[in-house]
Amino acid sequence: MLDFSGLPRYKSVRPEHVAPAIDQLLVENRALIARLTTKAMVASWNEFADPLENANERLWRAWGMVAHLHAVDDNPAIRDAYNANLPKITRYRTELAQNLRLYEKFKALRASKGFEELSQAQRKIVENDLRDYRLGGAELAPQNKRRFAEIQEELAALEAKFSENLLDATNAFSELIADRGALLGVPEDVLEAAEEGARKDGREGWKFTLHAPSYGPLMQYAENRDLREKLYRAHVTRASEFGNPRFDNTSIIVRELRLRKEKARLLGYKSFAEFSLVPKMAESPEAALDFLNDLAARALPHARRDHAELEEFARTELGIQELQAWDIAFASEKLRAKRYAFSDQEVKRYFPEPKVLEGMFQLVKALYGIRILPDAAETWHPEVRFFRITDSDGSVIGQFYLDLYSRETKRGGAWMDEAITRQRMPGGLRTPVAHLICNFPAPMGNKPAL
Repeated sequence: MLDFSGLPRYKSVRPEHVAPAIDQLLVENRALIARLTTKAMVASWNEFADPLENANERLWRAWGMVAHLHAVDDNPAIRDAYNANLPKITRYRTELAQNLRLYEKFKALRASKGFEELSQAQRKIVENDLRDYRLGGAELAPQNKRRFAEIQEELAALEAKFSENLLDATNAFSELIADRGALLGVPEDVLEAAEEGARKDGREGWKFTLHAPSYGPLMQYAENRDLREKLYRAHVTRASEFGNPRFDNTSIIVRELRLRKEKARLLGYKSFAEFSLVPKMAESPEAALDFLNDLAARALPHARRDHAELEEFARTELGIQELQAWDIAFASEKLRAKRYAFSDQEVKRYFPEPKVLEGMFQLVKALYGIRILPDAAETWHPEVRFFRITDSDGSVIGQFYLDLYSRETKRGGAWMDEAITRQRMPGGLRTPVAHLICNFPAPMGNKPAL
């Protein structure tokens, strides 16, 4: 975790490495801050801002590995390591943001003649840091700083617990179907995956879960309306008061809302929405709501028309007298097939994953003149692949990990985040490295994913 000379060493990271690495970096950073905030320290980019940025970047890279593993491989050991060290990271972030001496140094740098000589990127970093010190409570009175720090630590713990509850609630539900006749309409590849899931549990039949590759196709294709309703209700009530109390996020949501409001009020904002928009494009909560309301007013008539058409189709063609939420995907698929002779299931067999990736890579080559090529790196799972991006002369301009498939230890959804940021270093340009995370169905046997 402390090797920053190259790519993250995901395969080598062990949960027991986390605390010693984070503790060491925190000690080093606090010692650096003590030196940077002495009166003798000149508030310049090279002597003050750059060393602080670099030290924090090392800490965020190390912690980023832990947070990433918590999202894509949330086993009990990494979860325990993440939660044990999260308060340390949160306290450090708060200390950093509330350090008046650091804040004054940045203000002095901003007011200095040398500020205008900095690059645009450097000036932006300084401006953003000043903003973040204000948003982090640097200007609060001592008693309010203490309360702000308590809120930050509690919010971090609540947010982590919320995500864990959602994943645990998703994994806790499964439906085993013993009669294939109850699965009419479900595509063959989905049935194969469901059968393999049951086999892994030592059972016969077809196992369906609330993970997207299992839940989505069943809702879209299953003729069995009762089964669709059962899975729909389980899906929309995950981690709620209607399920297992151990995973209920209701109290977490209520507590987070109260803490966010208190946090915003401490900083002088009317609401958390107002506080949240400070670094964003929307000027105010009212402006954001006006945009959304205008969008809704324009879209709603079309949505109502489409829904009325779907209701009529469901009544006349499918015998569904009252269209319910668990019928929408199913009826929509039937309507597409009837009206346009188009089916997602029919089309996707022409798009096996290897061909799709090859086509995408050829497209970016044609558009931007860059090439995406297989590369080698330590990964957190055997299914994860790694690629490099090169320009027309073969120079590497970036790299990325590609984690396509759904797993029980992986958070739902799809996202991209950074592993290493692009930065000009004394030895040259450090190119960026990203994670691209999806939750598609994995290949079955020798068949490619579709």
